[in-house]
Order: sequence, then C-alpha cells, then structure tokens
Amino acid sequence: MPTSDGQCHPHRSLSLLSRLVLPAPADTDLKKDLLNLTQNEFADLIDIAASNHVIVRGLEAYFERVSTDDDPIRADWARSSLHAEHTRIAKAVTYLEEVCGVLEQNECKAVVIKSLDHWPDLGSDLDLFTNSPSERVIELMQSRFDARIAQRSWGDRLAGKWNFILPGLPEAIEIHVDRLGQTGEQATIAESLLDHARLIRVGGGSFRATAVHDRLMISTLQRMYRHFYFRLCDVVDTAALDDAGSINYELLRASAAAAGIWEGVATYLAIVSDYAQCYRGRGLTLPLFVRESARFGGEQVYFARSFLRVPIVPQSARLYGSQLAGVLGRGELRNGARLSLLPWLATAAVIGQKLTGSDKGIW
Repeated sequence: MPTSDGQCHPHRSLSLLSRLVLPAPADTDLKKDLLNLTQNEFADLIDIAASNHVIVRGLEAYFERVSTDDDPIRADWARSSLHAEHTRIAKAVTYLEEVCGVLEQNECKAVVIKSLDHWPDLGSDLDLFTNSPSERVIELMQSRFDARIAQRSWGDRLAGKWNFILPGLPEAIEIHVDRLGQTGEQATIAESLLDHARLIRVGGGSFRATAVHDRLMISTLQRMYRHFYFRLCDVVDTAALDDAGSINYELLRASAAAAGIWEGVATYLAIVSDYAQCYRGRGLTLPLFVRESARFGGEQVYFARSFLRVPIVPQSARLYGSQLAGVLGRGELRNGARLSLLPWLATAAVIGQKLTGSDKGIW
C-alpha cells in the first residue's frame, strides 16, 4: 500500500472499506461491488470496520449506496449493524460523561484522549488523562462507580495507567495518570495536556478533549512508538482534520520536537497522506518540512491481522533510537531510563505471546 505497480492495498475487505470512508469521485464501480457482497463477505467487512474503528462511518456510507430500493436485504444488514453500534456507543458515552463529571466535581481535572477522536465512531475502551494523584482517582472510581481495577501489566505500571471495569459497561475506562507513552516517558506532552484542552460536544454531552496538535502526537505515540500498526480511523480522522484546516503544522512541529518525536509525527503524517492519496486521489496538504522530516511513507506499510502494519526493523527502531537520544540529550535521565526499558518489554511480550498465546501481564 501502495504496491509496486501503483495499485492500492489488495486486501479485499480493507480496500472496500477504504473506498467507502475515503471515497474517490471517479469510483463508479463501488456500488456494484457493494451489491455483489455475500453475507459472509459483509460479516468480514463488519469485523474489519469494527477493528479499525470506522464501523459507523463505513456502514453509513454503505447504506447511502445500497438503498432499500436497490437491495433491501443488504440495506437491512447495514441497518441492523448500525443500530447495534449506535446503541453501544450511546451507552458508553453516557458512562464516559458521568465519569468525567465526577472527576471534575472532585477537583480531578481530566481530559478525554483518543476515544472521541473517531466520532461518530468510538473505540473499544474509553481513555482519560489526569494529573491528579492516582490514589484519589482510584478512590473516586471505586466509591462512586463500584469499579474494580483490572490486572495491571508491566507496561501499565511503567506508563502510569489503570484500567477500571465498571458494572454494566463492556468497555474499560483507561485512566492515564500524569504520564504518557508506553513507558511513561512522555512527561513533556503530559505537562501541558490539560492546559491545551478544549471543550467539545459529542453525543449530547460535553467533554474536555485534547487540542489538535496534542491529539496527533498521542496518535503518533500509539502508532509509531508502541503498537506499530495503523487503524483505518487514523487515516480518516487525520485527513478530516487536514481538510478542515485544523492542523497548525508549525505548532505541531515545535511541540513534537520538544517531546523528541517530530520525526515520528512527520512519518505518521506521510503514511496517512500516502494512504489517503491512494484511495481518494488526494493526500494531506503537508508542508515541505513534514515530508523532509519523515523517515518513510506509505510504501513501507503492509496489511496483516486486520491492520496496516509498520515495519519495526529498521524503520520504527530508528525512530525509537532518535527519541531516546533526544530524551537523554535534554538531560531527562529518568525518562530516558524508562524509555530504555521499551525493547526489553517488547521482547518479553513477543516471548510471552509465543509461549502462552498472550502478552497479557507484560505489554
């Protein structure tokens, strides 16, 4: 993606989904391809859409093209799946607003990170950041919501995050306390996250959400420095921000450079731009300095296990090395020590996955 012959990614369900959420005006075959889907192929499309957090946007686009008059059976498939997802999201957002309200009322300032970036879609858990003491957060979650703390992995402990399981809520509430990054190394971004936050209205509720430049840096930390894969929502969300003129690239560069992850952010943006270009025929309006700073682009990304994968060696390893050098160069020895644990943590996770089929308790 794109392949050597200039074609977009060949995986059928992901490709079809990408054509739905990144539509190209000249794609006259899309409706025909949708009308030819079997029920099993539609189920695979739903699975990919759910994994990539674009199920609402994908199905709404699907429903628009497969009207009841054209194909009532397939229209009903989409209608039923959309109803189930809307019901799940409405319930989760209600809980999220209540949790945010309780924290705020008890002088625990909190900002929603990641979860609302995909609206009208919603992720598989609900993420918050606060700089309040963890003991206070835990006390409030347990006393007000009867929450229990999920088992914490080594990575969770380093990152300073807790997953809370609330009765009646399938999604976990994941609260990051005072730090960001896989090993909690990103104190620089965390320090100003609450100051930069903005108030948004989503699903009938009001939430404190991250500023655009913070949002993109957090996405980069997830994709380029932790998981090493992209969800389709990352492309769609970032393209929408660029289309709306919401990205201040100069501010983003300055903030990411201060955090030691500018090359990672530039690479993230290059990948998004290349993928959008491949499907809708236009990428992002990236300034030249973004392209010049990117280590690679969409040509290095490949599909595996439901996601767009970023090669770890040597591409992501070099980004990690650059980040570590920057942290140590600024004299942040404690954050550097945390970050230096990442390769060992990742290795332990891989070994655990091979031995037990799970990396739980590690990653």
